[in-house]
Amino acid sequence: MSLNIISDAELDCVGFYCPMPLAMTNEEIEKIDVGQVLKVVADDPAAEEDIKRWAKRTGHEILKFEKEGTLLTFFIRRVK
Repeated sequence: MSLNIISDAELDCVGFYCPMPLAMTNEEIEKIDVGQVLKVVADDPAAEEDIKRWAKRTGHEILKFEKEGTLLTFFIRRVK
């Protein structure tokens, strides 16, 4: 059974390459309230490690990560 997560905001980073997906995610997470969820879609292979590392460093929580073909989808809860 797949976990369906409702996002409060969505960010499309498809076609952008390092460091843009990370910079855009960092900027967008500031626009939502603590506890809300940001859905990020990217196709830059580097984004997987970059965003996971960024979330760990900043304390935001990756609720779900999906990889489908070249598309990477993150559901990130703003923690602070």
